Amino acid sequence: QVRLVESGGGLVQPGGSLRLSCLASATIFRFYDMGWYRQAPGKQRELVAAITGRSITNYADSVKGRFTISRDNDKNTVYLQMNSLKPEDAAVYYCNAGGSSSDYWGRGTQVIVSS
Repeated sequence: QVRLVESGGGLVQPGGSLRLSCLASATIFRFYDMGWYRQAPGKQRELVAAITGRSITNYADSVKGRFTISRDNDKNTVYLQMNSLKPEDAAVYYCNAGGSSSDYWGRGTQVIVSS
């Protein structure tokens, strides 16, 4: 069983930055592929960024060059550094362990991008 708790969301102006964190309960965290997904109102949940257990990363085209996913296996934590935020980045961001078909999701943290 893996429990995921996100933090770091909030209100930011366009062009601003936020760092999301996801703390995982699993003692074998280092072996899990981790991902950040987001869901805006009226839209499907989409993959934002993913990182494998060996720290190979993958990004949605819409965030490449602006967002960075990273992980600290000693702290059981995965991060999403979000820079140059745009209004279209506003969504609830969810942490995932094991891929989109897994049952391991956090409850989400909301990101609002508005002036």
